[in-house]
Amino acid sequence: MSQKQQNPWVEGLQTIGLSVALALGIRQFVAEARYIPSESMKPTLLVNDRLVIEKLSYRFQEPQRGDIVVFWPPSEILPAGQKDAFIKRIVGLPGDTVEVTEGVVLINGEAQEESYIQSPPTYEQDPLTIPADSYFVLGDNRNASYDSHAWDISTPFVPEEQIIGKAVIRFWPPTRVGGLD
Repeated sequence: MSQKQQNPWVEGLQTIGLSVALALGIRQFVAEARYIPSESMKPTLLVNDRLVIEKLSYRFQEPQRGDIVVFWPPSEILPAGQKDAFIKRIVGLPGDTVEVTEGVVLINGEAQEESYIQSPPTYEQDPLTIPADSYFVLGDNRNASYDSHAWDISTPFVPEEQIIGKAVIRFWPPTRVGGLD
């Protein structure tokens, strides 16, 4: 029995179509690449670093304090029509009370050890209690980051459904390739 040969053009289009569908599926549900456009996460992440953002783990577990996440910020803080994702570190979890005083971040009244920050915050943050299913995020460059402390809105938190994924690996530049922990 001989099999009927398929037209090479049809076969090529099927291969390209399957490749595109797989790539879009992986980007939508598994992982995607992102770059760092600002100094808000310095010294952990530098301008033009390229990262892999994985999207699966938060389907099975809650985000943790210290995770570096990419998220859609509250619409109230962006100019009309603009839609840019942000990258920051989760500092406060649902139910926590977050405060910044005298250069120290306090979670539920306890000072946090933050060896990864650029320098201590030079601002004060009155105590805020984080609502259920929301997070308080700060950049590692605390004094030059547009984050939860700087958002002049009634609820400066990131709802869990706005989190795109967790930054896990830096793949560019070659001299800085590796994990982010």
